[in-house]
Amino acid sequence: MAILHGGQLSRVATQYQIPENEWLDLSTGIAPFSYGIPVIPAKAWQDLPTISSSLIEAAKHYYHADFCWPVAGSQQLIEKLPELWTEKLNEKLNQRESEKYDVKNNRVENAEIKHAYLPKVGYKEHQQAWSKAGYQLHFYQQCLPGNIEKNSIVVVINPNNPLTDTFTVSQLLSLKKHCEQQQALLIIDEAFADIFAPAFSFIPHIINHQLAHNDVIVLRSFGKFFGLAGVRIGFACSTQAWCETIKNSIGPWSINGPALFIAEQALQDKQWQVEQNKRLDQQSHIMQQLLKTYLPSARVEANALFITVFLINAPVVYEQLCQQAVYVRLTDENNALRFGLTDKVNTQRLSDALATIV
Repeated sequence: MAILHGGQLSRVATQYQIPENEWLDLSTGIAPFSYGIPVIPAKAWQDLPTISSSLIEAAKHYYHADFCWPVAGSQQLIEKLPELWTEKLNEKLNQRESEKYDVKNNRVENAEIKHAYLPKVGYKEHQQAWSKAGYQLHFYQQCLPGNIEKNSIVVVINPNNPLTDTFTVSQLLSLKKHCEQQQALLIIDEAFADIFAPAFSFIPHIINHQLAHNDVIVLRSFGKFFGLAGVRIGFACSTQAWCETIKNSIGPWSINGPALFIAEQALQDKQWQVEQNKRLDQQSHIMQQLLKTYLPSARVEANALFITVFLINAPVVYEQLCQQAVYVRLTDENNALRFGLTDKVNTQRLSDALATIV
């Protein structure tokens, strides 16, 4: 079943019979200030796309990673990981020649109950991917799971979307230890982590050593912070072995040439990145004050890319905003609205819409 996300303006515009070009779309967590598209050489359009060593070096420097590999948005890898993990388990099981498993046919799918630990509230595509793969889902929220089954997977969304809550490196190192003991795969989704200082990321704590448990993958988005979600590129940061596995699994040419070119330029543009953080912080502060003024009974949680407003009557407020062609994200739990940032030009329009809320 398709999951409802923000960014589905066509569907909402049709529902409310208001032309798309009349909407203020705040339904995503994509920065409203986009990296300026450089002049793209004809070669990027004409040749089959090649992932250059210079792009990899730029990404490794930006993410403070020993190894990383680009993917066509982190969504591509989220969908692919159940297959890759199953293949890795099959390899381990064949090596052990365990009598519990169907070694003869090299299959682990039906050998035992498979377990996945995920945040109860978070990006639902993770849940869907592991549910489709036949995993029994276990949910947590404020406290990371302590007791996990062998060969399971654990997903952490840091910072969480849409709740904005975070986990420290210390907490994640403790979780990593549990995963090592149970030979589990730890997936950390850092799609919104660019707005934090580099020390926030778990990437520098990935161990690249053959004798250590190294099943840790950190997913990084490109389009959210750089305001270019349409180029569809992201990065997987992990060990050399996992990056080779990811590289081989997605095949050649999965990311278009212009996207590769733009990402390489943006990742190296330090001055723009500093200015972008300032712009996002300032606009987030302005919008938080606006929302607290017009929705004084609400609980407001925020980071520099989106603001989540918890309301008893969230569906009603969502409806009233849509009637004014202001599109925000009603959470799956129907208890909150997630506001992406608007630029300064549209701040007054948002203010006018909020002023009419009953």
